[in-house]
Amino acid sequence: MIFFLSNFVSQSWGVIVEMAPYLLFGFALAGLMSIWLSPAWTERHLGGKGFGPVVQATLLGIPLPLCSCSVIPVVASMRKHGASRAAATSFLLSTPQTGVDSIAITYALLGPVFAIFRPIAAIVSGLLGGGLVLLFGRAKSAEADTPPACADPCCSGDKSAPAWLRALQYGFVTMPRDLAIPLLVGVAIAGAIAATLPADSLQKNLGGGLVSILILMAAGIPLYVCATASVPIAAGLIHLGASPGAALAFLIVGASTNPAAVTTVWKVMGRRTTVIYLVTVALSAILCGLTLDLLPHWLERFLPAAAAACTTGCATHAEEAGFWSNLWATILIGVLFAARLPLGRKTTPVEAARSTHEHPHGGDCCSEKPLVQLGKK
Repeated sequence: MIFFLSNFVSQSWGVIVEMAPYLLFGFALAGLMSIWLSPAWTERHLGGKGFGPVVQATLLGIPLPLCSCSVIPVVASMRKHGASRAAATSFLLSTPQTGVDSIAITYALLGPVFAIFRPIAAIVSGLLGGGLVLLFGRAKSAEADTPPACADPCCSGDKSAPAWLRALQYGFVTMPRDLAIPLLVGVAIAGAIAATLPADSLQKNLGGGLVSILILMAAGIPLYVCATASVPIAAGLIHLGASPGAALAFLIVGASTNPAAVTTVWKVMGRRTTVIYLVTVALSAILCGLTLDLLPHWLERFLPAAAAACTTGCATHAEEAGFWSNLWATILIGVLFAARLPLGRKTTPVEAARSTHEHPHGGDCCSEKPLVQLGKK
Protein backbone atom coordinates (compact mmCIF):
# COMPACT_ATOMS: atom_id res chain seq x y z
CA MET A 1 0.00 0.00 0.00
CA ILE A 2 2.80 2.40 0.92
CA PHE A 3 4.60 1.53 -2.31
CA PHE A 4 1.43 2.20 -4.33
CA LEU A 5 0.86 5.58 -2.66
CA SER A 6 4.48 6.57 -3.20
CA ASN A 7 4.35 5.55 -6.86
CA PHE A 8 0.96 7.23 -7.31
CA VAL A 9 2.21 10.54 -5.89
CA SER A 10 5.38 10.31 -7.97
CA GLN A 11 3.52 9.59 -11.20
CA SER A 12 0.89 12.30 -10.56
CA TRP A 13 3.53 14.90 -9.74
CA GLY A 14 5.38 13.89 -12.90
CA VAL A 15 2.28 14.65 -14.97
CA ILE A 16 1.98 18.08 -13.32
CA VAL A 17 5.67 18.78 -13.91
CA GLU A 18 5.31 17.91 -17.60
CA MET A 19 2.33 20.16 -18.23
CA ALA A 20 2.90 23.07 -15.82
CA PRO A 21 4.89 25.55 -18.00
CA TYR A 22 2.77 24.87 -21.07
CA LEU A 23 -0.52 25.20 -19.21
CA LEU A 24 0.54 28.47 -17.56
CA PHE A 25 1.48 29.77 -21.00
CA GLY A 26 -1.93 28.68 -22.28
CA PHE A 27 -3.62 30.55 -19.42
CA ALA A 28 -1.76 33.72 -20.38
CA LEU A 29 -2.76 33.43 -24.06
CA ALA A 30 -6.36 32.71 -23.11
CA GLY A 31 -6.43 35.88 -20.99
CA LEU A 32 -5.16 37.95 -23.91
CA MET A 33 -7.69 36.44 -26.28
CA SER A 34 -10.48 37.30 -23.85
CA ILE A 35 -9.98 41.00 -24.64
CA TRP A 36 -9.47 40.65 -28.38
CA LEU A 37 -12.74 39.17 -29.66
CA SER A 38 -16.17 40.76 -29.34
CA PRO A 39 -19.73 40.00 -30.51
CA ALA A 40 -19.44 42.90 -32.96
CA TRP A 41 -16.71 40.97 -34.79
CA THR A 42 -18.96 37.91 -34.87
CA GLU A 43 -21.82 39.86 -36.39
CA ARG A 44 -19.59 41.22 -39.14
CA HIS A 45 -17.82 37.98 -40.10
CA LEU A 46 -20.14 35.09 -39.23
CA GLY A 47 -23.51 36.45 -40.28
CA GLY A 48 -23.30 35.88 -44.02
CA LYS A 49 -24.55 32.95 -46.04
CA GLY A 50 -22.60 30.19 -47.74
CA PHE A 51 -19.49 28.29 -46.66
CA GLY A 52 -17.33 31.32 -45.83
CA PRO A 53 -18.83 31.96 -42.37
CA VAL A 54 -18.53 28.23 -41.63
CA VAL A 55 -14.79 28.34 -42.27
CA GLN A 56 -14.36 31.50 -40.18
CA ALA A 57 -16.44 30.11 -37.30
CA THR A 58 -14.42 26.87 -37.29
CA LEU A 59 -11.07 28.67 -37.27
CA LEU A 60 -12.29 31.10 -34.62
CA GLY A 61 -13.28 28.23 -32.33
CA ILE A 62 -9.92 26.41 -32.46
CA PRO A 63 -7.89 28.66 -30.10
CA LEU A 64 -10.74 29.73 -27.82
CA PRO A 65 -10.60 28.19 -24.32
CA LEU A 66 -14.28 27.16 -24.17
CA CYS A 67 -15.63 23.75 -23.17
CA SER A 68 -18.89 22.34 -24.50
CA CYS A 69 -20.80 23.63 -21.47
CA SER A 70 -19.42 27.17 -21.38
CA VAL A 71 -19.75 27.49 -25.17
CA ILE A 72 -23.54 27.39 -24.79
CA PRO A 73 -24.15 31.09 -24.02
CA VAL A 74 -21.53 32.02 -26.62
CA VAL A 75 -23.41 30.17 -29.37
CA ALA A 76 -26.67 31.75 -28.23
CA SER A 77 -25.01 35.15 -28.40
CA MET A 78 -23.61 34.40 -31.86
CA ARG A 79 -27.06 33.55 -33.13
CA LYS A 80 -28.56 36.71 -31.66
CA HIS A 81 -25.74 38.74 -33.21
CA GLY A 82 -26.46 37.39 -36.69
CA ALA A 83 -24.39 34.20 -37.07
CA SER A 84 -25.96 31.62 -39.38
CA ARG A 85 -27.02 28.20 -38.11
CA ALA A 86 -24.25 26.52 -40.11
CA ALA A 87 -21.60 28.85 -38.67
CA ALA A 88 -22.95 28.41 -35.14
CA THR A 89 -22.89 24.61 -35.55
CA SER A 90 -19.31 24.74 -36.80
CA PHE A 91 -18.30 26.84 -33.83
CA LEU A 92 -20.09 24.49 -31.43
CA LEU A 93 -18.26 21.49 -32.91
CA SER A 94 -14.73 22.85 -33.18
CA THR A 95 -14.49 24.96 -30.04
CA PRO A 96 -14.88 22.40 -27.22
CA GLN A 97 -12.34 20.00 -28.75
CA THR A 98 -9.32 22.23 -28.37
CA GLY A 99 -7.97 25.63 -27.32
CA VAL A 100 -4.69 27.36 -26.58
CA ASP A 101 -4.54 25.79 -23.11
CA SER A 102 -5.42 22.25 -24.25
CA ILE A 103 -3.02 22.46 -27.22
CA ALA A 104 -0.24 23.40 -24.81
CA ILE A 105 -0.95 20.53 -22.43
CA THR A 106 -1.38 18.10 -25.35
CA TYR A 107 2.10 19.04 -26.57
CA ALA A 108 3.51 18.46 -23.09
CA LEU A 109 1.91 15.05 -22.44
CA LEU A 110 1.27 13.55 -25.88
CA GLY A 111 3.95 15.03 -28.09
CA PRO A 112 4.08 17.47 -31.02
CA VAL A 113 2.37 15.30 -33.64
CA PHE A 114 -0.69 14.74 -31.46
CA ALA A 115 -0.71 18.45 -30.55
CA ILE A 116 -0.80 19.39 -34.25
CA PHE A 117 -3.29 16.72 -35.27
CA ARG A 118 -5.82 17.49 -32.52
CA PRO A 119 -6.75 20.99 -33.79
CA ILE A 120 -6.78 19.59 -37.33
CA ALA A 121 -9.40 17.07 -36.18
CA ALA A 122 -11.40 19.93 -34.66
CA ILE A 123 -11.23 21.81 -37.99
CA VAL A 124 -12.45 18.71 -39.83
CA SER A 125 -15.37 18.38 -37.39
CA GLY A 126 -16.36 22.03 -37.74
CA LEU A 127 -16.16 22.12 -41.53
CA LEU A 128 -17.97 18.80 -41.90
CA GLY A 129 -20.77 19.76 -39.53
CA GLY A 130 -21.23 23.22 -41.00
CA GLY A 131 -21.22 21.85 -44.52
CA LEU A 132 -23.82 19.22 -43.66
CA VAL A 133 -26.05 21.88 -42.09
CA LEU A 134 -25.79 23.94 -45.27
CA LEU A 135 -26.78 20.92 -47.36
CA PHE A 136 -29.39 19.21 -45.20
CA GLY A 137 -30.27 21.51 -42.32
CA ARG A 138 -32.07 24.30 -44.10
CA ALA A 139 -34.94 25.97 -42.30
CA LYS A 140 -38.42 25.76 -43.79
CA SER A 141 -38.37 29.46 -44.49
CA ALA A 142 -35.84 32.26 -44.61
CA GLU A 143 -37.46 33.87 -41.60
CA ALA A 144 -37.06 30.73 -39.51
CA ASP A 145 -33.31 30.78 -40.07
CA THR A 146 -32.95 34.42 -39.05
CA PRO A 147 -31.94 34.83 -35.39
CA PRO A 148 -33.90 37.33 -33.31
CA ALA A 149 -32.34 40.70 -32.72
CA CYS A 150 -30.73 41.25 -29.36
CA ALA A 151 -33.12 43.32 -27.28
CA ASP A 152 -32.02 42.24 -23.81
CA PRO A 153 -30.84 44.84 -21.27
CA CYS A 154 -27.45 43.10 -21.20
CA CYS A 155 -26.68 44.48 -24.67
CA SER A 156 -25.61 47.77 -23.12
CA GLY A 157 -22.15 46.31 -22.37
CA ASP A 158 -19.65 46.99 -19.58
CA LYS A 159 -15.96 47.65 -20.08
CA SER A 160 -15.27 49.53 -16.87
CA ALA A 161 -12.25 47.42 -15.87
CA PRO A 162 -8.90 47.99 -17.66
CA ALA A 163 -8.13 45.52 -20.43
CA TRP A 164 -4.97 44.16 -18.76
CA LEU A 165 -6.88 43.51 -15.55
CA ARG A 166 -9.66 41.67 -17.39
CA ALA A 167 -7.04 39.56 -19.18
CA LEU A 168 -5.32 38.62 -15.91
CA GLN A 169 -8.65 37.95 -14.22
CA TYR A 170 -9.77 35.60 -16.96
CA GLY A 171 -6.44 33.85 -17.58
CA PHE A 172 -5.28 33.27 -14.02
CA VAL A 173 -8.46 33.35 -11.92
CA THR A 174 -11.56 32.50 -13.96
CA MET A 175 -10.02 29.71 -16.08
CA PRO A 176 -8.06 28.05 -13.26
CA ARG A 177 -11.12 28.20 -10.99
CA ASP A 178 -13.19 26.17 -13.45
CA LEU A 179 -10.34 23.87 -14.49
CA ALA A 180 -8.84 23.12 -11.07
CA ILE A 181 -11.04 20.23 -9.95
CA PRO A 182 -11.45 18.36 -13.28
CA LEU A 183 -7.78 18.90 -14.10
CA LEU A 184 -6.56 17.51 -10.77
CA VAL A 185 -9.00 14.60 -11.10
CA GLY A 186 -7.57 13.86 -14.54
CA VAL A 187 -4.03 13.99 -13.17
CA ALA A 188 -5.02 11.64 -10.34
CA ILE A 189 -6.57 9.17 -12.81
CA ALA A 190 -3.42 9.26 -14.97
CA GLY A 191 -1.23 8.76 -11.89
CA ALA A 192 -3.37 5.86 -10.65
CA ILE A 193 -3.26 4.17 -14.06
CA ALA A 194 0.53 4.45 -14.27
CA ALA A 195 0.99 3.29 -10.66
CA THR A 196 -1.44 0.35 -10.83
CA LEU A 197 -1.28 -1.19 -14.28
CA PRO A 198 1.81 -2.10 -16.29
CA ALA A 199 2.44 -0.33 -19.56
CA ASP A 200 0.72 -1.81 -22.63
CA SER A 201 -1.51 -4.05 -20.47
CA LEU A 202 -4.49 -3.33 -22.75
CA GLN A 203 -2.53 -3.45 -26.00
CA LYS A 204 -4.45 -6.53 -27.15
CA ASN A 205 -7.89 -4.90 -26.76
CA LEU A 206 -7.18 -1.23 -27.53
CA GLY A 207 -4.05 -1.40 -29.64
CA GLY A 208 -5.62 0.01 -32.78
CA GLY A 209 -8.32 -0.37 -35.39
CA LEU A 210 -11.99 0.46 -35.57
CA VAL A 211 -13.02 -1.69 -32.59
CA SER A 212 -10.68 0.10 -30.17
CA ILE A 213 -11.90 3.47 -31.45
CA LEU A 214 -15.54 2.46 -30.93
CA ILE A 215 -14.80 1.19 -27.41
CA LEU A 216 -13.23 4.46 -26.28
CA MET A 217 -15.93 6.46 -28.07
CA ALA A 218 -18.51 4.58 -25.99
CA ALA A 219 -16.45 5.31 -22.87
CA GLY A 220 -16.31 9.00 -23.71
CA ILE A 221 -20.06 9.51 -24.24
CA PRO A 222 -21.18 9.33 -20.58
CA LEU A 223 -17.87 10.59 -19.17
CA TYR A 224 -17.96 14.28 -20.07
CA VAL A 225 -14.50 15.79 -19.60
CA CYS A 226 -13.29 19.15 -20.86
CA ALA A 227 -10.58 19.34 -23.51
CA THR A 228 -7.77 20.27 -21.12
CA ALA A 229 -8.56 18.02 -18.16
CA SER A 230 -9.08 15.00 -20.42
CA VAL A 231 -5.52 15.03 -21.77
CA PRO A 232 -3.95 13.30 -18.71
CA ILE A 233 -6.62 10.61 -18.96
CA ALA A 234 -5.81 10.12 -22.66
CA ALA A 235 -2.11 9.86 -21.77
CA GLY A 236 -2.99 7.20 -19.21
CA LEU A 237 -5.00 5.26 -21.80
CA ILE A 238 -2.09 5.36 -24.24
CA HIS A 239 0.18 4.17 -21.41
CA LEU A 240 -2.10 1.15 -21.06
CA GLY A 241 -1.78 0.34 -24.76
CA ALA A 242 -4.59 2.29 -26.41
CA SER A 243 -3.68 3.56 -29.84
CA PRO A 244 -3.32 7.34 -30.36
CA GLY A 245 -6.32 7.23 -32.70
CA ALA A 246 -8.52 5.59 -30.08
CA ALA A 247 -7.39 8.15 -27.50
CA LEU A 248 -8.20 10.94 -29.96
CA ALA A 249 -11.69 9.50 -30.50
CA PHE A 250 -12.16 9.50 -26.73
CA LEU A 251 -11.13 13.17 -26.58
CA ILE A 252 -13.44 14.20 -29.45
CA VAL A 253 -16.54 12.41 -28.16
CA GLY A 254 -15.93 13.28 -24.51
CA ALA A 255 -15.63 16.98 -25.27
CA SER A 256 -18.56 17.17 -27.70
CA THR A 257 -21.37 15.09 -26.23
CA ASN A 258 -22.17 17.17 -23.18
CA PRO A 259 -25.98 16.86 -22.78
CA ALA A 260 -26.28 20.61 -22.25
CA ALA A 261 -24.60 21.27 -25.60
CA VAL A 262 -26.88 18.81 -27.39
CA THR A 263 -29.92 20.41 -25.77
CA THR A 264 -28.75 23.84 -26.90
CA VAL A 265 -28.43 22.68 -30.50
CA TRP A 266 -31.95 21.26 -30.30
CA LYS A 267 -33.48 24.46 -28.90
CA VAL A 268 -31.51 27.04 -30.84
CA MET A 269 -31.14 25.31 -34.21
CA GLY A 270 -33.70 22.52 -34.39
CA ARG A 271 -33.99 18.74 -34.49
CA ARG A 272 -32.44 18.24 -37.90
CA THR A 273 -29.34 20.21 -36.97
CA THR A 274 -29.05 18.19 -33.74
CA VAL A 275 -28.98 14.95 -35.71
CA ILE A 276 -26.33 16.40 -38.03
CA TYR A 277 -24.31 17.51 -34.99
CA LEU A 278 -24.27 14.02 -33.44
CA VAL A 279 -23.52 12.31 -36.76
CA THR A 280 -20.64 14.72 -37.33
CA VAL A 281 -19.16 13.97 -33.90
CA ALA A 282 -19.26 10.21 -34.58
CA LEU A 283 -17.87 10.46 -38.11
CA SER A 284 -15.10 12.86 -37.05
CA ALA A 285 -14.03 10.62 -34.17
CA ILE A 286 -13.86 7.53 -36.37
CA LEU A 287 -12.22 9.11 -39.42
CA CYS A 288 -9.70 11.21 -37.49
CA GLY A 289 -8.92 8.31 -35.14
CA LEU A 290 -8.19 5.93 -38.01
CA THR A 291 -6.12 8.59 -39.77
CA LEU A 292 -4.00 9.27 -36.69
CA ASP A 293 -3.32 5.55 -36.26
CA LEU A 294 -2.12 5.35 -39.87
CA LEU A 295 -0.08 8.55 -39.63
CA PRO A 296 3.08 6.96 -38.10
CA HIS A 297 3.26 4.48 -41.01
CA TRP A 298 3.04 7.30 -43.54
CA LEU A 299 5.57 9.42 -41.67
CA GLU A 300 7.96 6.49 -41.24
CA ARG A 301 8.08 6.18 -44.99
CA PHE A 302 8.58 9.87 -45.78
CA LEU A 303 9.69 11.58 -42.51
CA PRO A 304 11.31 9.09 -40.09
CA ALA A 305 12.12 11.75 -37.49
CA ALA A 306 8.49 12.89 -37.33
CA ALA A 307 7.36 9.26 -37.02
CA ALA A 308 9.49 8.88 -33.91
CA ALA A 309 7.80 11.95 -32.42
CA CYS A 310 4.42 10.18 -32.69
CA THR A 311 5.42 7.83 -29.90
CA THR A 312 6.94 10.36 -27.49
CA GLY A 313 5.24 12.12 -24.63
CA CYS A 314 3.16 9.13 -23.51
CA ALA A 315 5.57 7.36 -21.22
CA THR A 316 5.35 7.29 -17.45
CA HIS A 317 6.33 10.43 -15.61
CA ALA A 318 8.37 9.25 -12.64
CA GLU A 319 11.66 10.70 -13.90
CA GLU A 320 13.60 13.07 -11.68
CA ALA A 321 12.48 16.67 -12.24
CA GLY A 322 14.88 19.59 -12.06
CA PHE A 323 14.59 22.75 -10.00
CA TRP A 324 12.81 24.83 -12.64
CA SER A 325 10.40 22.04 -13.53
CA ASN A 326 9.41 21.65 -9.89
CA LEU A 327 9.09 25.42 -9.55
CA TRP A 328 6.69 25.70 -12.50
CA ALA A 329 4.65 22.80 -11.12
CA THR A 330 4.49 24.49 -7.71
CA ILE A 331 3.36 27.76 -9.30
CA LEU A 332 0.63 25.92 -11.24
CA ILE A 333 -0.65 24.22 -8.09
CA GLY A 334 -0.62 27.60 -6.32
CA VAL A 335 -2.61 29.24 -9.12
CA LEU A 336 -5.20 26.44 -9.15
CA PHE A 337 -5.72 26.46 -5.40
CA ALA A 338 -5.70 30.26 -5.09
CA ALA A 339 -8.37 30.50 -7.80
CA ARG A 340 -10.61 28.16 -5.81
CA LEU A 341 -10.38 30.18 -2.58
CA PRO A 342 -13.52 32.30 -1.94
CA LEU A 343 -11.81 35.21 -0.12
CA GLY A 344 -15.03 37.20 -0.15
CA ARG A 345 -15.33 36.84 -3.92
CA LYS A 346 -18.50 38.29 -5.42
CA THR A 347 -20.48 36.71 -8.20
CA THR A 348 -19.31 38.12 -11.51
CA PRO A 349 -21.54 38.87 -14.50
CA VAL A 350 -19.81 36.00 -16.27
CA GLU A 351 -20.82 33.53 -13.58
CA ALA A 352 -24.32 34.95 -13.54
CA ALA A 353 -24.57 34.32 -17.28
CA ARG A 354 -23.32 30.76 -16.95
CA SER A 355 -25.66 30.08 -14.04
CA THR A 356 -28.59 30.71 -16.41
CA HIS A 357 -27.48 28.22 -19.06
CA GLU A 358 -30.96 26.71 -19.11
CA HIS A 359 -32.03 30.07 -20.49
CA PRO A 360 -28.84 30.88 -22.41
CA HIS A 361 -30.06 34.25 -23.68
CA GLY A 362 -29.94 35.78 -20.22
CA GLY A 363 -27.10 37.42 -18.31
CA ASP A 364 -24.14 38.61 -20.34
CA CYS A 365 -25.05 36.68 -23.47
CA CYS A 366 -25.35 39.73 -25.67
CA SER A 367 -23.05 42.21 -23.98
CA GLU A 368 -20.27 43.86 -25.85
CA LYS A 369 -17.80 42.07 -23.62
CA PRO A 370 -15.55 39.65 -25.52
CA LEU A 371 -17.24 36.35 -26.26
CA VAL A 372 -14.62 34.28 -24.49
CA GLN A 373 -15.45 35.91 -21.17
CA LEU A 374 -18.64 33.87 -21.09
CA GLY A 375 -16.91 30.58 -20.40
CA LYS A 376 -13.75 28.59 -20.51
CA LYS A 377 -12.37 25.31 -21.59
